[in-house]
Amino acid sequence: MVIRTMKLVNDSDLEQVIGGSNAAWIGVAVAAVFIFLSGVIEGFTNPGRCKS
Repeated sequence: MVIRTMKLVNDSDLEQVIGGSNAAWIGVAVAAVFIFLSGVIEGFTNPGRCKS
C-alpha cells in the first residue's frame, strides 16, 4: 500500500513547474483544421445558396 503525502510548495517552486498547455493548444489547432477542412469539403460536395 502506497501512502502519498502532500508537499507544501512555495512560489519559487511553482515558477519551475512546466505544465501541459502546449499539448492542449495543439489539440485545439488540430480540431480547428479538421472542422475547417470538413466545411470546405461539404461546400464542394453540397453547394447551396446562403440563407438570408
